Amino acid sequence: MNLAKAARLFIIIIGSGIILVWGKDLLIPFVLSVILWFIIKEVRNGLLKIKWVRKYFPFWLQSMLSALIILLIILVIVNLLGNNIQQLSQKLPTYEPNLEKFGNMINQQFNIDILAEVQKFMGEFDFSNMLGSFFNGLSELFGNAFLIVLYVLFLMMEETTFTRKLDAMYTDPEELAKTKKMLAKIDHSMGSYFALKSLVSVLTGVLSYFALLIIGVEAAVFWAFLIFILNYIPTIGSLIATIFPAIFAIFQFGELQPFLLVLVIVGIIQLIIGNLVEPKLMGNSLNISTFVVMLTLSLWGIIWGVAGMLLSVPITVIMIIIFAEFKETRPVAIMLSEKGKV
Repeated sequence: MNLAKAARLFIIIIGSGIILVWGKDLLIPFVLSVILWFIIKEVRNGLLKIKWVRKYFPFWLQSMLSALIILLIILVIVNLLGNNIQQLSQKLPTYEPNLEKFGNMINQQFNIDILAEVQKFMGEFDFSNMLGSFFNGLSELFGNAFLIVLYVLFLMMEETTFTRKLDAMYTDPEELAKTKKMLAKIDHSMGSYFALKSLVSVLTGVLSYFALLIIGVEAAVFWAFLIFILNYIPTIGSLIATIFPAIFAIFQFGELQPFLLVLVIVGIIQLIIGNLVEPKLMGNSLNISTFVVMLTLSLWGIIWGVAGMLLSVPITVIMIIIFAEFKETRPVAIMLSEKGKV
């Protein structure tokens, strides 16, 4: 019996891996749309606190208004990012001489050929290609915008009939009530997580934007957006988000002082929000082991590339919440959790 269970589990894991790899072009937009749907639902819940919206707006109009608010925010961000990336691309050739200038300064001060050492460690170093590859990764992530919007619209339409379908599925009222309670718990937990995490990430990105603007780092909107995105990855996300604009400051200025300023100021913002603001707002919403974060980051990065790395934590959060609701998978949720409490 145990052997049969192990065989079934092995087949399920292999089958899931094949589906995830071969179906990534379909699954990545779907996962993004589900996350966006949860954020829209939280915006709608916020709008319901306004008395006249709750009184005069029907359910479908509340949903459409929430979706339009999110869509407008995304369009503004995309427009700003496009301008910043274009500006950055035009100035790329001017940055490499600054790197040589910085390397010469380090060589004179410490008698170390920093560029030669970097090239030995990393091979032929081409900042333009490196940045271009990263842009391509982001383009792949947001390239299916139309498909994502389409999925969100269908999810919103399904939401209105889902309860009736659920009622038709169950003949036992007790089982129906139990299922509805479980789904409501999952819905609330995931919605709260995505809404609060987005709020914390926006706060981090906005404060970092003003810091970079004061220091004089170019394309501050792009780096602030990168900080916002990477903030979804706990522990290492904030570290990477701090290092990226700091290293870029070396390319832009060819000096050590801007690098240190970005590293210290953006680092302090990350520390304050990550250690004081986020725990106060989120409480135990993010209940993932640090080891699991690193493991899932690598795993989803291999399966789905840049998109997988950015979505690794939200997917793991969903898995923990769902696994915790079923007796058979509860041990898995406990192992994935931070302190064994689900």
